[in-house]
Amino acid sequence: MNLFQKILFEHWGYSQFRPLQEEIITSVYNGNDTLALMPTGGGKSITFQIPALAKDGICIVISPLIALMKDQVENLKSRNIYALAVHSGMNAREIDITLDNALYGNYKFLYLSPERLATQKMRNYIERMNVNLIAIDESHCISQWGYDFRPPYLQIAEIRSILPDVPVLALTATATPEVVDDIMEKLSFRKKNVLQKSFERKNLSYIVRNIEDKQQYLKKIVESVKGSGIVYVRNRKKTKEISVFLQSIGISADYYHAGLSSEIRSYKQDLWKSGKTQVIVATNAFGMGIDKPDVRFVVHLDLPDSLEAYFQEAGRAGRDGKRSYAVLLYNNSDKVRFEQQFRMAFPPVETIKEIYQSVCSYLGVAYGEGKGTVFDFNLMDFSIHTKIYSLTVLNSLKILEHENYFQVTDELNSPSRLMFIVNRDDLYKIQVENKDLDSFIKLLLRAYTGLFTNFTNIDETYLAKFGNTTDDVIKQYLIQLSKKHLISYIPQKRTPLLILNENRLEEANVRISPENYHFLKERHKNRMDAMINYASGTTKCRSQILLSYFGEKDTYRCGQCDVCKTRNELDISAYEFDMIVEQLKKLITNNETQLSDIVDKINASQEKTVKVVRWLLDNGKITETQGGMLIREK
Repeated sequence: MNLFQKILFEHWGYSQFRPLQEEIITSVYNGNDTLALMPTGGGKSITFQIPALAKDGICIVISPLIALMKDQVENLKSRNIYALAVHSGMNAREIDITLDNALYGNYKFLYLSPERLATQKMRNYIERMNVNLIAIDESHCISQWGYDFRPPYLQIAEIRSILPDVPVLALTATATPEVVDDIMEKLSFRKKNVLQKSFERKNLSYIVRNIEDKQQYLKKIVESVKGSGIVYVRNRKKTKEISVFLQSIGISADYYHAGLSSEIRSYKQDLWKSGKTQVIVATNAFGMGIDKPDVRFVVHLDLPDSLEAYFQEAGRAGRDGKRSYAVLLYNNSDKVRFEQQFRMAFPPVETIKEIYQSVCSYLGVAYGEGKGTVFDFNLMDFSIHTKIYSLTVLNSLKILEHENYFQVTDELNSPSRLMFIVNRDDLYKIQVENKDLDSFIKLLLRAYTGLFTNFTNIDETYLAKFGNTTDDVIKQYLIQLSKKHLISYIPQKRTPLLILNENRLEEANVRISPENYHFLKERHKNRMDAMINYASGTTKCRSQILLSYFGEKDTYRCGQCDVCKTRNELDISAYEFDMIVEQLKKLITNNETQLSDIVDKINASQEKTVKVVRWLLDNGKITETQGGMLIREK
């Protein structure tokens, strides 16, 4: 058992690595910049956690999702591994304490949101740290070619000048060939080094059904495929509608979206993970960081925005290696809606500029001020306040983010935090002098440890039960202690954050680059077309389409998607089918040819040739005219 296997067994209880994990670990341990492409559920976090644990020093992990960052920190702590996080939802004092602990304490991981790297304070701390590895999760966010570009990621490479000898591990589950090259260039890789696990999922059957009554077909799926499932839809209202429909036919179903409180989301998620709920109906807010191995089916009732998004979401099925199904239900009205959404995704430039000014005014930011300020930002409240359609606001903010004016984080769900700002001796004197506060201070000290050294997450409801009182009483005591400057108390909040990357500009100086605007529009259109082509195609293996999109060559038909199964019914091997099609192309492209002549000239049996011609006719790949069969060259 080598060093890496020992760490794996000691902290995770596994005796073997998953495919490609050990190669990635070895590469970064040996000091090589590495780009690792692993499908969803492939165990990416292990690949930076183990080499970091195998070396002296601390690993800096950059992640765009605050919720996922916090989950990973808690997960590491549960394994007795010391980890910290710094993100935009923390106040200055919390950040200072956290960075001091990272610098002087026995911590192995420091998770950072990308915008935090831009601050001089952060860079000063990083320069003094003994950093052994820089790990970048969701690294496709650094590429303008990617489907989720985030400008703050471009600042990551600047850290390399501070830490020139520290290797970088870039991680992503989905990247096209151009994105792969762009990631390595933007991160200043010393040498190109890509370790990639094939995106092929041999146990996953991709199925597309062109169907009008999607609910009835969904009923057929959940009744015929036993086990856990996810149903993805585009909007929150639909999550409840579909879950109610499934409940009406006797299926244990629930709904999930980002508008629910974190407690309710966690509760619903836990019921589904434990198997008490069979099907969860959700928006794309569901799934990140969830590793449930026995999901037997993932159904999309609506078209995802891109093949990258579809591949990630569909890939949540069958992680245990057993037969599972990824089903996309599609009809012509989906294409119409998709095209409408595309038009709405790019508001007029003047509208975007107006929204920039409206946001600044709504937040109370004066001209020439605001750079680096973090605000709570409720998009729906802003939309109601300004009477601007929420989708127009959302799409305008995305373009303003791309232009690096703002950054809008994912929804922040922070529990209440508390820290004593007096020492123990002074606190004792205050307790003696204030009998009314003494019992409450003792309650705090019994309930939680570490209150004098770190901000500690607290739960007012738990304290109320522990002290046999009410939540309101607990909150009043906490406010009282805060006003007396005995504690620093940060109440719980749940809201997205908006960060100003630059001081507020005068209207005439707000510029939306025409080049960037058209570039974004073109990339969006290309991704949309790829998604529609996947959904509407009937002749090419679904797995091959996906693998080709992500740059894999010399792939084979999966034999189990809806297209392959239809071909299988012809009782013709893939080799024979392709051979007949290639001969047909040469024979009838722009050349009308009678079936009898085709049969005579194709080097295959008459029966097989007729079967292939009939299949191509049925699927609209060749045309039958008065003069015979024809392929019109595009």
